[in-house]
This record gives sequence, structure tokens and C-alpha cells, in this order.
Amino acid sequence: MAQQIPIDPQARADDPAADAARGDQTHALAPDLAYRRLVLVNVVFVGEPGAGDRGWVLVDAGIPGSAPAIRAAAEARFGQGARPAAIVLTHGHFDHVGVLETLAREWDAPVYAHALERPYLDGSAAYPAPDPSVGGGLMARIAPLYPTSPVDVSDRLKILPADGSVPPMPGWRWLHTPGHSVGHVSFWREADGSLIVGDAFVTTAQESAYAVATQAPELHGPPMYLTLDWPAAAASVRALAALKPERAITGHGRPLEGPELRRGLDALAQDFERVAVPEGGRYVEHPARAADGSAYRAP
Repeated sequence: MAQQIPIDPQARADDPAADAARGDQTHALAPDLAYRRLVLVNVVFVGEPGAGDRGWVLVDAGIPGSAPAIRAAAEARFGQGARPAAIVLTHGHFDHVGVLETLAREWDAPVYAHALERPYLDGSAAYPAPDPSVGGGLMARIAPLYPTSPVDVSDRLKILPADGSVPPMPGWRWLHTPGHSVGHVSFWREADGSLIVGDAFVTTAQESAYAVATQAPELHGPPMYLTLDWPAAAASVRALAALKPERAITGHGRPLEGPELRRGLDALAQDFERVAVPEGGRYVEHPARAADGSAYRAP
């Protein structure tokens, strides 16, 4: 049975009092790094407050219906009418691209993603079906209801460069962290030890509706019901732990920082197979991978 790595609540990376005083509807992790929680997923804003038009980047694009909340946070943080330089994706699952088509069109913004995610973003392939048999919580049981169909932003889609750079995010590098999806990436800024990890690991038991609601900080592997390749997921977590990050913002749960983050991430990496991997399940027994085409279904 998969387990959690408990985390001291004091390790949370945001400051609720400072966030409330700033009043831009986001939670800040660093002067130019903030996030907003949208029901069950986080979106990330990269850029200094007041950065203005094209002076910032949106990482991931929320759940369906979240466009007004993302717009409001962007305008409050960056200025009236401030559009992003780009929308950058960790991966293309429904809760990370819910309003991607809407915002990319409205903002006339390019969309950056890994080459292996392209079929999910140009309308040509759907994700494999979720596995409701793993995780045990309500969020896992209702996983068959989650959309797996692709979006189509082919006219704006740009593939992340092979050299690891992120053109609209100077100072950041992308790292291929597959497992949860074949083209999943995380973003790393070595200068201050900041990580944006998407769903490579998360800080809440995403399978559980109660945990999603309470947001008690815990280290977990990627959400089980949508993870396609557990050996790849384990390797990704170990690569991220080796970076010894100062702070990490995940797609689900509260951001963490400092020694407690590193302790928890090391524990998760060292014991991933026992702590994070379900005892059985469709993708434990038969991983879905890009190499053999099993990660892509007809839309």
C-alpha cells in the first residue's frame, strides 16, 4: 500500500500574511515566483509584480472554467491588460490545460511543451485511460470521468529546445521528468534552488478528496490514477531529489521549502517503490510508453 512522507507544516514556502497584504490573489514563494490554487490544482506565475505586458510567464493552465480566476490573478499581479510572454506546460493532463485554448487565443501567446506531449496538444492523440483501481480515495474512484481527449493549440505550439533552456524564462532550465506522462517536464532555477515540478511529485494525497480539501503537507509520488510508467516516475523523483532544492511548487498541494523539503524528498526518492507505487494496477503491470506507442490513443 502506498504511503505518505509526513512534512512539518512549518516547511510551507508561502507566507499567508504577506500574501494577504500584497492582495494580488496569489501566494508568493520568491519575489518573481507565485502560484494560485484553483480548486484542485495550482498554476504558477513567473515574473516580478508589475511586470506588465509580456513581462511574465504562466506555467500550466488550470482546470476547465478557471480562466476568470487566472485572468484576475494575472491582472492583479502584473497590471491591467498584462499578457504573458508565453504559457509553459509541465504536461497536458486535463487539470493543467483546462483553459489553455481559451487563454492562448485571448492573449495571443505561444505555448511551450516537451516534444512527447505534442500529440496531446495538437489534437492528434488522447492520453491512456485513467486507472480507478489505485489510490483508494474518491478522486481515484471517479477518475474514469476525467477528460483524456487532447486540446489543439497546434497553431501556437512550440517545442522546448533540446539544450534545456526555456526561452521565455531566462535563468530556468527544463528537466524531462517522465512517468506521470511521457513528456512531463519540471523547471529548475539553480540560482536560488527553485523547482516547479508539476505532478512529478505532489504534496497532498491527490487520490483523497479529504486531503485535497485540507491540504495538509505530505510528500507523495505523482497522482496514481493518471501515472503511466512507475519506473520512469521513480527515476524522475530521484533526479529531482539530487538537485537539493530550496523550494518546490507542485501541481497539487502546498509548496514546501528548506531542510524539511529536502528531507522529505530524499525519503521519497530512497523508498519510492514502497511509499509511492501502488501494489497493483493497470500501469504497474503494463506501463504506457511513447516508444511503443502505448501512451497515445486515438482521440
